[in-house]
Amino acid sequence: MAAAEETSKSSEAFPMKGGDGPNSYFKNSIYQRGAVDVAKQILNNEIAEKLDVEILLPSNTFSLADLGCSVGPNTFSAVDNILEAVRLKYQCQGLDSQIPEFQVFFNDHTLNDFNMLFKSLPPNRQYYAAGVPGSFHGRIFPNNSIHLFHSSSTNHWLSRVPKELVNKNCPAWNKGEIHYSNSTDEVVKAYEAQYAEDMECFLHTRSQEIVSGGLMVLIIPGRPNGTPHSKTLPNMMLQLLGTSLMEMARKGVVVEDKVDSFNIPAYYMSPQELEAAVERNGCFNIEKIENLPSPLGDGAAIGTRVLAYHMRAASEGLIKQQFGEEILDELFDLFCKKLEQKPSIFESGKGIYFLVVLMKRMPN
Repeated sequence: MAAAEETSKSSEAFPMKGGDGPNSYFKNSIYQRGAVDVAKQILNNEIAEKLDVEILLPSNTFSLADLGCSVGPNTFSAVDNILEAVRLKYQCQGLDSQIPEFQVFFNDHTLNDFNMLFKSLPPNRQYYAAGVPGSFHGRIFPNNSIHLFHSSSTNHWLSRVPKELVNKNCPAWNKGEIHYSNSTDEVVKAYEAQYAEDMECFLHTRSQEIVSGGLMVLIIPGRPNGTPHSKTLPNMMLQLLGTSLMEMARKGVVVEDKVDSFNIPAYYMSPQELEAAVERNGCFNIEKIENLPSPLGDGAAIGTRVLAYHMRAASEGLIKQQFGEEILDELFDLFCKKLEQKPSIFESGKGIYFLVVLMKRMPN
């Protein structure tokens, strides 16, 4: 399929809150930054052991793509970590004179605040930078053009809300809920099917874009193997956000029908689910899969208001499109109060970040 055709199937795009204001993702993404930081040493070791520079030597350009880059600064930290590890790999093999030039592609939805991203690019960076708009659920690069893909805190986002959820006549009609965490089996199955479809597409398109022997590094917020969806911490937080919206509907602040037809397109996979998806795809070897230490300790230690701001930075675009901008302050104040009233969810809820390193298989 042509790249233009695949891109035309673009997902519902509601990127992170742009700008650098108090509610922006730029100011409210320290938890995601923590995941990049705790993965750094493992990633360095994997690049040192697994990156085959012999494959790359014919080229004098090393191409790195960060998928779901948002507005910074986290993407710049991840890129610096990776390129430092690649340089060290060349040096350790006595190839100092053959270290390539670095081209970094920053990818996100077309509605992402690329102006903010480029405005905050590190001035002393040692790479060429380019923005590549488009959903990573479709093709965004030419065949065999990328040596290393990186993506952090992005693969839980689905390409769209499962279509069954917005059909009132379907058993998966998700009345009174905004997510699958406390919903019927039909709703959960619809989310699982959408996740499977999206991950199949993600792996298929990346397998075409990456060179043989190239690496793909994913840092994924998910749930531990065997943990019920209802006991997964991110899902429990989304459940509280849903109850906040329903409380506002009972007060007449928002229309209940709008809550009934509103669903968050996010799915928190387990490492086992990711492994199964990679096996079905058949184009990659799993070089590493490991649970990461908690980026910043538990949620209670971070502070409920910080978490509420993080949730707002990530979901404001979705909520504003459905309910309008005027409800946002009241909604997230209420959500913050509910978090404060239920500190136990930070003890009972299970959530993980896990690191996956994939290598594109060499042709037979």
